[in-house]
Amino acid sequence: MADDHASDDSDSTKNPALKDTLFDAGRFRTVAREAARLAPRFDANKFLAFSLDGLDRLSLMQRLRRMTEALRATLPQDFRKALGILKKLAPRTGPGFAALVWPDFVAQYGHGRGDFEVSMDALKFFTTFGSSEFAVREFLRRDLRRTLAVMEAWSRDGDEAVRRLASEGCRPRLPWSFRLEALVADPSPVAPILENLRSDPSLYVRKSVGNHLNDITKDHPEWVLRRIAGWPLEDPHTAWIVKRALRTLIKKGDRQALAVVGAGEKPRVRISGFLVEPPSVRLGGRVAFSFRLESAARKAQRLVVDYAVHYVKKGGGTSAKVFKLKEFTLAAGAAAEIAKSQSIQNFTTRTHHPGRHVIDVLVNGERLAGGWFDLLR
Repeated sequence: MADDHASDDSDSTKNPALKDTLFDAGRFRTVAREAARLAPRFDANKFLAFSLDGLDRLSLMQRLRRMTEALRATLPQDFRKALGILKKLAPRTGPGFAALVWPDFVAQYGHGRGDFEVSMDALKFFTTFGSSEFAVREFLRRDLRRTLAVMEAWSRDGDEAVRRLASEGCRPRLPWSFRLEALVADPSPVAPILENLRSDPSLYVRKSVGNHLNDITKDHPEWVLRRIAGWPLEDPHTAWIVKRALRTLIKKGDRQALAVVGAGEKPRVRISGFLVEPPSVRLGGRVAFSFRLESAARKAQRLVVDYAVHYVKKGGGTSAKVFKLKEFTLAAGAAAEIAKSQSIQNFTTRTHHPGRHVIDVLVNGERLAGGWFDLLR
């Protein structure tokens, strides 16, 4: 990651755009070379002429789709014959983000009569090189019931990449993809998949299951809370998934979610010495805050300590963003010194605007202290 104080020119020199790292002209030439070795009738020149025309103007995802379309234009038009070549090509060109092109080909062209089963098998095969999570959504959108039946079988597969695909592919709100509106409205069809994976030994899979459930809490929190109520929380794998699944509800101070992680009781603590410094900062600087948290109870307490920053919006209003800070057990009469430093810089997901930014400290969902800093122009 670039230094916070590096200039834009320095950033562009040290960190080329992701599209030029993952999908530059060299990637297309590699695919053309390997495809020609596998299929003597493959027209590498036609593939490159199609692919490289205006490549600099294309975004990362547009480049991925460009390769998909170039393969369609140069491989056999019979889907199964083309798929046979791609299955041999995938191991020769390596894993990673660029490998998403193989399942993308299936997503775009694998919907012919009688192609469903071969397409599902191909997505299962290709997911081990990158991921078929985006591609399978095209099949879910067309035939939810049939595709979920296949994915339920994937959730019992011996390969962690395939099991993860079973969960990740049917997330209702998967980032970088369209929403699966049917599952946003009713998540119950995915319940068998989530049940199969609730204690998965793979962290790769557990992250997906936790994120999937967290997606659902945004529309159906009670559905998630009812489902996990019967899960074996004494299993550390299940407990890890549940904690990740409830993170949005916990940030909102939902009492049921807090109770699941053992922090449902009203906190009996005192906060003193809350300090935010510096009181004013410019974009690119840092703000720090600190405080002392002291028990006022006669027994140990499980505490979830978060903080909220009320970011100033372009129109002058504010919008709060909650961040995790600390989760711990505080003994009776004990105290903890807590501090946090945060960079104030723009991201693709957040643009800062000048004005007074309030910081709140939340303990088990309750606001117990607050302060502020001014972001200068």
